[in-house]
Amino acid sequence: MLYTAKTLKGYKLDSLDGEIGKVKEFYFDDRHWTVRYLVAETGTWLKERQVLISPYALKNVIKEDKDLSVSLTKKQIENSPSLDTHKPVSRQFENDYYGYYGWPMYWSGDSMWGNYPYIERDRSKWGQLIKGTKAWDHHLRSTQAVTGYGLQALDGEIGHIEDFVIDDETWAIR
Repeated sequence: MLYTAKTLKGYKLDSLDGEIGKVKEFYFDDRHWTVRYLVAETGTWLKERQVLISPYALKNVIKEDKDLSVSLTKKQIENSPSLDTHKPVSRQFENDYYGYYGWPMYWSGDSMWGNYPYIERDRSKWGQLIKGTKAWDHHLRSTQAVTGYGLQALDGEIGHIEDFVIDDETWAIR
């Protein structure tokens, strides 16, 4: 299903053992235009750090309840590599983060999800890296920061970015 980033903002995040916060914003890459992380607003729980959740951990969006299910426990999130608030997401952080959870790295192949054209949550299908593929140098952007940017056509300005349409199956920005 398709959702706008503004619609998902504020949705409750439910882990396997309780609520962990609300959706604050999204980070996407500027090559595949795919959401790489959602930023959780955790309130008083883990308030000293920025909590990022990869789409690998996202299960269901329940529109009626304004709820997004996360297939992680609070302890897993609490013990995950820490990203200091207001710092960019570095490749070193991502290596630690993806290694901690055991997920395939999305920058390891030519497709939207590394070696896979769509997000593959079935661990039994995760293979070895395809030899000869080159990791690409991604640039993560914040939906919040990019909103309001002007749009330019060959013959002049045509408007500005108002919102992002996100596919909750692939986490691609449409």
